[in-house]
Amino acid sequence: MKKWLCCFLIITSGCQSFGSLEQEPRPSKPPVQAKQPTPSSETTTLPSEQQEQEELVLEERFWNQIEVQNGVKVIINPDNILALVNKEQQLPADYKPADLVVPNVPFTFKETDVEKRHMRAEAAKALEAMFTAAKQQQVLLYAVSGYRSYERQQQLFTFEVQRLGEEKAVVAVAMPGKSEHQTGLAMDITSPSVQYAITPTFGDTREGKWVAEHAHEFGFIIRYPKGKEHITKYQYEPWHLRYVGVKAAKVIYEKQITLEEYFQIVKKM
Repeated sequence: MKKWLCCFLIITSGCQSFGSLEQEPRPSKPPVQAKQPTPSSETTTLPSEQQEQEELVLEERFWNQIEVQNGVKVIINPDNILALVNKEQQLPADYKPADLVVPNVPFTFKETDVEKRHMRAEAAKALEAMFTAAKQQQVLLYAVSGYRSYERQQQLFTFEVQRLGEEKAVVAVAMPGKSEHQTGLAMDITSPSVQYAITPTFGDTREGKWVAEHAHEFGFIIRYPKGKEHITKYQYEPWHLRYVGVKAAKVIYEKQITLEEYFQIVKKM
């Protein structure tokens, strides 16, 4: 009887243990990964084709507004950061940017109270960033000439005509009103490797090659590139930088085109 009772207690105890295990929570299924939120349109990387389409759309305010005055095409929105100034369309004679400042970069001259030290504020800030980045890579750049008034350009053009003759002068120096320097968005640069001169050989130097490769990262283009003289109507000038903003500069650099050609491929928004 005692033996039977012991067996009964063991069996009953086993059932209770099994039952208690059955009542314990079963192992949960592997956690389901939370669905990541879909990136917003602002952070999504667009396919290259769609991205290019967006890069080639330009707001209306960035296009020249032209008014013919005495048979001359005059840009009446000269503050436009993308103003297309060339031999066919010019700035008003009395135009002077209201936001001219002196960029904090080294110049090739000591005079401080001269207009050629100046640039428009946005372009000046970009020039400072570019010069700083260059210096960090042991590339030494110097500024030579920025803003020029209509009157100053008239003096320079007259001098070049007297020195070279008009036929050669017009491909070397812009006529007054047709100079990008009057926009306050251009700067001529040089380096010690060419004895601080303004010369086409600057393009063959380490400094000139660095500028050609990196200027667009700061919103600048080489305005008068080699091989495009038939479009720009000016000789090759590796020293002449024009600020157009990073968006336009990127397209112009990647497609190896001029500002004139840029306006032929972009669409007005």
